Amino acid sequence: MNKIEGKVWNFGANIDTDVIIAARYLNSSDPEHLAKYVMEDADPEFPNKLQRGDIIVAGENFGCGSSREHAPIALKAAGVAAIVAPSFARIFYRNAFNMGLPIFELPESLEIKEGETISINLDNGVITNETTNKDYEFTPIPPFMQELIASGGLINYAKEEMSKESK
Repeated sequence: MNKIEGKVWNFGANIDTDVIIAARYLNSSDPEHLAKYVMEDADPEFPNKLQRGDIIVAGENFGCGSSREHAPIALKAAGVAAIVAPSFARIFYRNAFNMGLPIFELPESLEIKEGETISINLDNGVITNETTNKDYEFTPIPPFMQELIASGGLINYAKEEMSKESK
């Protein structure tokens, strides 16, 4: 996974985990069930409009609020390929990587408009707005976090590591 490309959906600043997946749906931990309701409180039609591989671009402090892992699980299961924002709530940041959901810190994220297409090149650390042809350098992801994303999350990473040790 060296490049991610998708259509952009915009959300504002301080999107909390209750907006990402409302508490009324937390009676299940099934990713497919959660995916049906992702971002519903921000845009009731969003779960129907979202296409697998689309990218959320948001304002600062994305994922604030509770520490529920359901939020990145729901986003990933719904097909969100990545999230780009100037900053993320600390617990969401960690949960996203643990669940294998790629997130990227980009101070200029709100210059990217809904409906545009962006590509994220992990090798050179550049996000390209394919619609406007503008490049942005994003904050590098630490190598270990890149390994978590490549493995699909912490549990898969741990399984891979255990498999290597047993050989």
